[in-house]
Amino acid sequence: MKYGFIIDNRKCIGCHACTTACKSEHDVAIGVNRTYVKQVEKGEFPDTRRIFSVMRCNHCTDAPCVEICPVEALYTREDGIVDFDNNRCIGCKSCMQACPYDALYIDPDTKTAAKCNYCAHRVDVGREPACVSVCPEHAIIAGDMENPTTEISQLLARQAVKVRKPEKGTNPNLFYIDADDASLVPEATDKSGPSLWSSQARGVGHFAKAAEKMMHTNDDVDLLQMTINNEIEAAYQKKESENPNYIDVLTGKARRVYDTPDKGILWGWEVSTYVFTKAIAAGAFLIPFIAIMLGYEVSSTAKLWSAGISLTFLALTGLFLVMDLDRPDRFLNVLLRPQWNSWLVKGGYTITIFGLLVTVWGAMTLFDVNTGETILLWITAVFAVLLAIYTAFLFAQAKGRDFWQSPTLPLHMLVHSVMAGASIFIIASLIFRNEDWMSILKNTMIIALVVNLFTLVTELTITHPTTAAKTVVKMITKGRYKNLFWMVTVLIGNIIPLALLFFGNGGLLTVVSGICVLIGILITEKIWVEAPQRIPLA
Repeated sequence: MKYGFIIDNRKCIGCHACTTACKSEHDVAIGVNRTYVKQVEKGEFPDTRRIFSVMRCNHCTDAPCVEICPVEALYTREDGIVDFDNNRCIGCKSCMQACPYDALYIDPDTKTAAKCNYCAHRVDVGREPACVSVCPEHAIIAGDMENPTTEISQLLARQAVKVRKPEKGTNPNLFYIDADDASLVPEATDKSGPSLWSSQARGVGHFAKAAEKMMHTNDDVDLLQMTINNEIEAAYQKKESENPNYIDVLTGKARRVYDTPDKGILWGWEVSTYVFTKAIAAGAFLIPFIAIMLGYEVSSTAKLWSAGISLTFLALTGLFLVMDLDRPDRFLNVLLRPQWNSWLVKGGYTITIFGLLVTVWGAMTLFDVNTGETILLWITAVFAVLLAIYTAFLFAQAKGRDFWQSPTLPLHMLVHSVMAGASIFIIASLIFRNEDWMSILKNTMIIALVVNLFTLVTELTITHPTTAAKTVVKMITKGRYKNLFWMVTVLIGNIIPLALLFFGNGGLLTVVSGICVLIGILITEKIWVEAPQRIPLA
């Protein structure tokens, strides 16, 4: 048994009955949808038409949201339905990043993820999903695709169907008859601007706060001003989108006229800052470790500083992780109810184990215990490297964001940890100048900066297979983030430090180079985390 959906676009009239029935059945909050009807206008006057496409969870056979969920809040039933348990959800929003179809949202009431669950409670008692029952044109067909007697199985056998984003390898079980790429492919049309139907799109983020506010007010709505704002926003988007497939209705091509509100930046400053603090935590251990392995004498004072800096920034990493959760009261579920395929779980345990190992090392140093130190250092170094790079694999599980699928992202994270660690100890050299091992900091930093520049060039110039990834590259190098990238990431974060290290005489200039590197890392992570999230998924 395997349930699926067919949307017959030959019949859909865009009445939104399915949206309304779904909201009523599941008490879905204002401003968010489990299912909705996307509308795209296509053609040139007078030969125009409007395309309606029902959008919802695809109940994928290989669902990336299930794989990335750290607490098994999302799971695949034996009948193929991808269901969720909001009693487990921690509100990490990983599932929203993993879903290529923008099918999930954060419920503003429970602060947990939610989506279409195929009306599993109705299916279990032999009824059809609410949207199927209410559709006046029988444009939504649901049923067991493996049963040859069902309508959906017969339609799949004799009709040409399409799925959304087959290249993602999710094997979606939502099929479209008479589908049009202008509606199914997000990059085929630009994002809708604010309008009478989607005025909550600005400032909502992943909550429905603005819509809820409008619902409980009797204030007049200035439709004229809304229209003016809509035109201004559309012009702004055309200028700033950097979308090579931007479509102007005056040319007779398609334009999006109604879709779901933009969820905004799901992983904000907390995530980019936690990646930054995590790099310092790992690097603050790795740099003295490298010195010890190279045969340098590292004093007990330097070791204690290393352990102290690592633990301090590791604590900040945990703090920012918890701050980013919409249900921070459940953060221990990651450790106590783990779903081991998720790199968020693996990362949580890596943070915990690394913290314990560094604590033991610090205690051994404090009490002058040398037995087994070398073995402990090597084990801790392994977890330091894992700590540095695990986020790259977490981002890779976020299949909705094409730019994060870069194979060089682990190297990006690792070299940032080395740069951060070297920078911290270059700054700390003002405190203990007599450490012989610190002579390696300058060369380590120069090598790391050269590798980092190579990594940046590779990440931005390798062949990107999708329009979404190419658009992010253009956004970074020529668009919204160009000033931050060229002025801060490249110039302040890499070129100036290299110049200071090559031509400076040490001392204060070297410390300045370390500060510049830390600023560059922080801004780079901000760009790398934010930019891919500005690409629409639906």
